[in-house]
Order: sequence, then C-alpha cells, then structure tokens
Amino acid sequence: MKRIITVLALVAAMTTALSAQVKSISAAQSAAEKAKAEVENPKKNTKVATWLKFGKAMTDAYDAPAGSGWLNANRQELQLITGNEKPLSVESVVIAGQNWEKEVYPTRNYYFNQAGQLALIEITKPIYEDALDQALNAYVKANELDVKHSKVKDITGAMLSIAGKYVDEAYTAYTLGNLAKASEYFEKAAYANSCEPLGQVDSNSVYNAGFTAWLAGNNDRAEEFFKKSYEIGYYGEEGETFAKLADLAEKGGDTEKSKDYLEEGFQKFPQSQSILVGLINYYLNNNGSTDRLFELLGEAKKNEPNNASLYYVEGNICNQLGKIDDAVVAYDKCAEIDPNYAYGYIGKGQMFYNQAIKYSEEASNEMDDAKYMALVEKFESSLKACIEPFEKSLDVLNDDATKKAVAEYLKNACFRFRTVDPIYQEKYDKYAAIVAGQ
Repeated sequence: MKRIITVLALVAAMTTALSAQVKSISAAQSAAEKAKAEVENPKKNTKVATWLKFGKAMTDAYDAPAGSGWLNANRQELQLITGNEKPLSVESVVIAGQNWEKEVYPTRNYYFNQAGQLALIEITKPIYEDALDQALNAYVKANELDVKHSKVKDITGAMLSIAGKYVDEAYTAYTLGNLAKASEYFEKAAYANSCEPLGQVDSNSVYNAGFTAWLAGNNDRAEEFFKKSYEIGYYGEEGETFAKLADLAEKGGDTEKSKDYLEEGFQKFPQSQSILVGLINYYLNNNGSTDRLFELLGEAKKNEPNNASLYYVEGNICNQLGKIDDAVVAYDKCAEIDPNYAYGYIGKGQMFYNQAIKYSEEASNEMDDAKYMALVEKFESSLKACIEPFEKSLDVLNDDATKKAVAEYLKNACFRFRTVDPIYQEKYDKYAAIVAGQ
C-alpha cells in the first residue's frame, strides 16, 4: 500500500502542471462544441488540423473545471494565480489515516496535504464526462490522417499529456478510496501510451491497473492485468507480479499454478518476502514439507555462492519455520560473507525482538508464578540478544529511514534495562535521539 502511494505520488508530481491560463467553463464548452461541429462536417473532418483542434478543445474542456490550480502548488502560489476566488467551504478530512484540508468549489475539490501543497484535484462537475477519451480519440484520428508525419511531435506530446492526466485521475481515485475507478484510469493511461505514434509500453500503469483491481477484490480483472505485466516482463517491486498471480491462482482453486508462479518468482527474486511466505504456506498446507524451499535456495547459492542476501533469505525461512538455531547460523553467515551487509544483522535482531514479544505476551497470560518467572527470564534474554545485531546494523547502514526503524527497536529494548545498568540508559538516550532525528 505504501509503495503504490509513493510511486503514484511521484508520477503525479512529474506530470505537467495545469496551465495558469485555463479557459473559463463557458469559453471551454463553446470552443469544444464548435470544434465538435467541425469534425462532424464531411468537408472538414478529413483534415489533420480539424482533429488536432478538436483534441485540444476537449483537453481544454477537461482542464477547465479544475480551475487554475496545479498539483504540488502551495497556497501562496495559488493566491497569485487565482486572485480573489474563494472556496464555498473549507473542511478538515482524514484520508488513509492522514489529515488533509479540503476546499470545495462549484466544479472541483482541492485537497491540501499536511505540507500545505495541493496534492489532489477532484473534479465534481465536468463539462463532459469523457472529455479526455474524446481528446485521445481525436489525436489517434489525426495521426491516421497525417500521412506525411508532419504533426508527429504535436500528437505525441498531446498523447503524453493525456496519459499523465489519466495517471493523476488514477492517483486521486486511489487516494480517495475508489479502487475500481483507479484501475480504470490506469488502464486508460496504459492505452494512451500505446497509441501510435507514441507506441510505448507503460508497464507501471499496466501493473497498477492490476494492483488496484486486486485491492478492490476484482480478481478476474486483476489477473488480466497482472498477466499482461508478466508477459511484458514487468514484475513489480521485488517480484510482486508473481506473488499476486500466485494469490489469484490459489483463490481460483489452481494450487499447482500458484506454486509454479511462486517458484518462478523465487528464482528471480529470492529476497521477496511475499513470495517466500507464499511458498512456505504452500508447502506446509499441501504436503507438510518445506524441503523444496531449501532445494530452490541451494540452486540459487550454487549460482551466487558469495551472495550474502541468499543467507538472509535462508535465515528468514528458518525463522518462520521456528528453527531458531539454524536461523542464527544463516544470519551470521551473511556477516561472514559481507560484514557490510546490514540485513543479516537486522534479520537476527528482529527474530530475537519478536521472540521477546511472544514471551512477554505469554507471561502476561500466565497465572502460575514459577512459569511466569521462567517466561520473564526468556523475555529478557531474547530482548538482550537483539541489541548486539541491531547495533551492528547501525554501524553499516546508510539509509536514514532504516536507521530510525532500527533505533526504534533498540530504544524499546534498552528501556527495559535502563534501571539495571547505566549503560542501557546511555544507549536508550542515544537511540531515542536518533528516532527523534537529532
């Protein structure tokens, strides 16, 4: 979920900002109706210029209800452009757990994020429901008539702009919770990019059309687009296309096909946690044996014997299977191969930290004093065991976000022992400062 929000926000930020010279609603509609009359005129609709004009008019008709605002603009910038235009109302709303400020206008809603930027534009009263579709079709027709290819640059530029607007619409629909609509807009973005003379594969939109359909529970549609993504060789981040196709095959009752997707995905992306978990669940649910997992991992090791990440994967497998001692050996092997590979340390630290949480929960439900104290002892032992590997990971990590996440674990672990030994109070203060960004 976080990943798609990040990807979509980036795409939206990169699309062309709405022009400050957006036509008024009436002027845009009048121009569109005039251009429409010309494409319906047999004497004019064989000319490239007629269809270019119609495409531009319908694009303007799409833009007009959005006003003069553009994505990522701040209020000061908008003030200079919009002048005295005031919203009908302003309200605070919560979307996906975040606070936004919503400004309501007669034809649109503006959503400002916590940084004060215009992050979403929701059209509530379009001039034409299918303005972008008509605009794209017009440019397709113009290309068909442009036998001399003299307008290729103009047509491709217009198509790219339309594709970007579809992506913006998809992002808005996704953020506002309309997953089915988001999937439709991603499909349209992919189609716009595929049209000649643009003729390019928009793999990101193809994948996201499937992803949002999957989130919406539309399995048939999700499978259609994930298969397209698979066919064009776009596997998503960490091979998520394989994981999703496996999930859909499982839901459709084809467990063998699900396994095939997972195994193929594991061979290409052995570090993918979703693929790994899917494989573990498959083998446990179907034959009770996970030997095949280690066979696949062994094949990967033969090809890359010095790849520390493969031992990290082995550690994760052993950890999830409850083979703690074997997991420790695998995680330690990561450091032996590459002392600067942080995730072996992190995997080991998380394993002991999660183990400590489990013992803590068991202790809280234990009524027998002796058993309670035994669980507390195990809790404290596991909690102390997570500190060293987490600290080693901090020594080699370069990513600030991951450092903060690791420091959060360390802060929580050291808090338990801060009154037992002054060194833990010092550690607690150190890691609390990192978490706070100091």
